[in-house]
Amino acid sequence: MELNEKTGMTLIDDRIREVFREIFDDPNMVISDEVSANDVPEWDSLAQVKLIIGMEEEFEIKFSTHDITQMTSVGDFKKFLILKGVAC
Repeated sequence: MELNEKTGMTLIDDRIREVFREIFDDPNMVISDEVSANDVPEWDSLAQVKLIIGMEEEFEIKFSTHDITQMTSVGDFKKFLILKGVAC
């Protein structure tokens, strides 16, 4: 697993964080695998759609309907990205 020396996070974590920061328009947003919609007031259904599209574009993949219905946290997004073959 490749780490970003600057952040100490994996490269996939860095990319996921950047998608979240862009969608929520918060350049300082801090996320972890445990963060869910319950923790972010702005994470409503529209934000969920934007996150899905953002992840699909960033990682050049497509999520299935089943995947999408299971995504309720940052960790879930990460899990499904890894299942799609995105390298850590």
